[in-house]
Amino acid sequence: MNAIYSRSHPNNAVITNSNNNGVYKSYAVASTVNLKSKRISLTRTKAVKKEMTGCRLMGVGSCTPKLVLHNRDMEKFVNTTDEWICSRTGIRERHIIGRGETLTQLSINAAQRALEMAGVSAKDVDMIIMATSTPDDTFGNACQVQYGVGASKAVAFDLSAACSGFVVALNTAVQFIRTGSAHRILVIGADAMSRIIDWRDRSTCVLFGDGAGAVLLSASDCPEAVATKAPNSNSTAPSSSDCALLGMFMASDGQGHKSLKAVYAGEHEKPLQPDDVASGHASYKNVQMAGQEVYKFAVRTVPAALETALKRAELNKSDVDWLVMHQANQRIMDAAAARLNLAPTRVVSNLARYGNTSAASIPLALDEAVRDGRIQHGDVLAMVGFGAGLTWASAIVKWGKF
Repeated sequence: MNAIYSRSHPNNAVITNSNNNGVYKSYAVASTVNLKSKRISLTRTKAVKKEMTGCRLMGVGSCTPKLVLHNRDMEKFVNTTDEWICSRTGIRERHIIGRGETLTQLSINAAQRALEMAGVSAKDVDMIIMATSTPDDTFGNACQVQYGVGASKAVAFDLSAACSGFVVALNTAVQFIRTGSAHRILVIGADAMSRIIDWRDRSTCVLFGDGAGAVLLSASDCPEAVATKAPNSNSTAPSSSDCALLGMFMASDGQGHKSLKAVYAGEHEKPLQPDDVASGHASYKNVQMAGQEVYKFAVRTVPAALETALKRAELNKSDVDWLVMHQANQRIMDAAAARLNLAPTRVVSNLARYGNTSAASIPLALDEAVRDGRIQHGDVLAMVGFGAGLTWASAIVKWGKF
């Protein structure tokens, strides 16, 4: 329980108690201080229940590079085969960023498509959160995206949580809307993993691709987020104050960092080094991954993360309509679906055509499923990401208006 003291009257306080659903009770407390008698009296007034603002996921968009690299193409420069890659991962091809393309532009395109679907102007966006581990600029991409889409009043910043990044960014964005700090937020997941891949290492180069995806979150009282109720309807659908984020879970384990990393390759004391090292280019090593360890980590943590988020949402496995998870390996997705008792047809998968696009993978898959009509307004989605850090995060959300 937190006590927040008023500046205008130091003897008054408001005590706030919050729960996981974003509903809090505020108690106005009047205090009297008698310095001579050293007595303090407190009077509690009637409790006032106030609900935090909910949010809706109103638009989604994605964009991938033009160049498509098929497994058969990879046979020409690395010791592998199409059958070997597909049988172990489920991947057949991936998109690779090429000359004249930037992660910034892919993200701008994805964001514009999300805004268009939502029917929202970029000028009405309050915040942009961009999840990426491979920005065009070490200082981040979010501000360039903000300028590119024309979101002139939005604060923009980058968030790095590897393949968990989109879910972490989504969960973070919801908190800003719930507290009223923002009304419309663009959440972007984008990565160009091809930049940090050793194309001679078949244990990693066959896995990754490049792309960007974006989702627009709107406060539940924004015009575009309010569901139209049919005349004479007796519907018991949630009110506008209810939130699309029904339950969430996030976790990290730095002890597992050694299993998946891309570390700095320069000198730690660069300015003090001789032989012009101080003027050399900074760089990062290619991705190093202990595949078996990462696979075991994912199989262990993904089902538990989903079950924890469902418990916090007070939902059962049978309430989930779609599994939209990080596209890393088809076997991991199949295992997660089995744990949720979901039929394979209820798993959104485009892994075969895009590979592992890191933070972009979930919004890329979501965009396809929404645009082809599989995912409908009000559907319950189970999202989960996992990756370097090690990090993992889940979210149970409702799509669109409801």
